[in-house]
Amino acid sequence: MTRIAVVGHVEWVDFISVAHLPRPGEVLHGTGAFARAAGGGGVAAVVLAELGAEVDFYCALGRDERGRATDEQLADRGVQTHVAWREEPTRRAMTLLDDAGERAIVTLGERLEPSGSDELDWERLRRADAAYFTAGDAGALRWAREARVLVATPRARTALEGDGATLDALVYSAGDPHETEWAGRAAHRARLLVATEGARGGRWSGETEGTWSAVPPPGPPRDSYGCGDSFAAAFTLALGAGASVAHAAARGADCGARCLTRAGAP
Repeated sequence: MTRIAVVGHVEWVDFISVAHLPRPGEVLHGTGAFARAAGGGGVAAVVLAELGAEVDFYCALGRDERGRATDEQLADRGVQTHVAWREEPTRRAMTLLDDAGERAIVTLGERLEPSGSDELDWERLRRADAAYFTAGDAGALRWAREARVLVATPRARTALEGDGATLDALVYSAGDPHETEWAGRAAHRARLLVATEGARGGRWSGETEGTWSAVPPPGPPRDSYGCGDSFAAAFTLALGAGASVAHAAARGADCGARCLTRAGAP
């Protein structure tokens, strides 16, 4: 079994289904609601477990009801959590899902991130086939680099600034101006820049170059939440298993397409 580590953030998200995203001043009636542990790291960890990987998830949670519920839900989904418990509250978010498959997200509270100084079982990373990094400090990133392959998202921001550990791949959305800007700042640390382009597929550049085609979703699109992190999870798993970049991108595209047909975080 391929062993993958995820180092990053998780949020407790309330998903609310609406007919359409609200216009200014409009009052909408929700047609359904549910709550899940989500966020970039949480989504990737669960997707990896669903794909059959052995998953270690390093994160930080508040000592509150949402933090405990997050830990329990991740464990129920087959994820081995390594939690740095904080006195600050677990970050919350509200996500509106419309009938067209689009979403809008409002976050509440500061993002909690693991630190390399947290007393977690970091040594397990030395036996990981790959790691996916979404949040944490420079110390946490150094531990993540102990894995054979290291993939990151530019949403990690400050941990990727300046000099430090080399990334095997930096995965970002070419359609997101913030991610594109952050990826540009961290490009000097990455062997490959992997840009997803939605329905157009995507491209990678750096030590090698190439493109991949989008995969048609296997059903009606329901929600775009988590598609990018689902791509990155499958991409990381494939690289960790020794696949080529082209094959890893194809695996990621397939996983992202399947995520598009599911409501809320996987």
